[in-house]
Amino acid sequence: MSHVSYRAILARMRTQATVVSMIGSLVAGCAAADSVESGSASQDPQPAPTSETASSPASIPRDLSTGTHVVLLGTGTPNPDPEASGPATAIVVDGAAYIVDTGPGVVRRAASAAAMFGVEGLTAQRLEIAFLTHLHSDHTVGLPDLVHTSWVAERVPPFRLFGPRGTSSLAAYMTDAWQADIENRMSGRQPVTVDGWRIDATDSDPGLVYEDDRVRVAAFEVPHTGWAQSFGYRFDTADRSIVISGDTAPTEAIVDACDGCDVLVHEVYSATTFQTRPPEWQSYHSQAHTSTVELADLAARARPGILVLHHQLAWGATPEEMLAEIREAGYTGPLAYGRDLEAY
Repeated sequence: MSHVSYRAILARMRTQATVVSMIGSLVAGCAAADSVESGSASQDPQPAPTSETASSPASIPRDLSTGTHVVLLGTGTPNPDPEASGPATAIVVDGAAYIVDTGPGVVRRAASAAAMFGVEGLTAQRLEIAFLTHLHSDHTVGLPDLVHTSWVAERVPPFRLFGPRGTSSLAAYMTDAWQADIENRMSGRQPVTVDGWRIDATDSDPGLVYEDDRVRVAAFEVPHTGWAQSFGYRFDTADRSIVISGDTAPTEAIVDACDGCDVLVHEVYSATTFQTRPPEWQSYHSQAHTSTVELADLAARARPGILVLHHQLAWGATPEEMLAEIREAGYTGPLAYGRDLEAY
């Protein structure tokens, strides 16, 4: 999809926004601009850390049941890290949760976040919808857990799933793989809902992919080596605009999609420790992901209210060192190193 066509779609979406939306976005953007680098851009005032290395107020339990918030359920990579579950992000709008990517641990992290932040929409029974950025295993292996655990928890409607080409096939194969479980629960004594095991999956095209009375969701294509189609997403609500990069090499699509958005959640790798990687891995990562230096340039032009690092390939670099790499590359806006169970 060309950038021009995405701009046109986004322009139409913005034209439909209400005065409340514009005022809310302005307030959220101002709040984010006043925050320090590792702080929260959430509307709820929180004590500010004294530096980028300080503990982030984004992890302080608080009530997120109203307004729009970004909750990091998993910030990890394919490399197992006990502190970082697989990639999964919840956009919470007035207590309803919209999940982006379904990495390992997504349901348990959602349960933790529900308790921490008072979000009923993150309890298992209320997990009803997800958007996949692409079909790499680290972004999708939590999908059976998300669908079937929420069904066992008595979710009533079919699970709704949106993603790039191949999403519908993934859902169909997953249903086949769990057929014995489905048949056992449906024919046994366990109380279950009739349609909760079903997946209503859609192979989406770029542009507006979903809309309800709380949110509009637009997909835009990003380059991720080897995939014919890979998405980032923009969420627009009455009070905020949020962009999720997905896995991507540097692309102007991020600048176009954000364009002053309130929160930009973007993947990243350390440009410094990248130099220690074997040549074959350097070749792959340079074409599949975005370095700290490259992200600094993109974010400076995208102008988010706050840039939140996600899916961090550190290879031994500390969070402080990765933040410093971005600062040294010239980015001066609000910045946070995202961790599991933080809210922005």
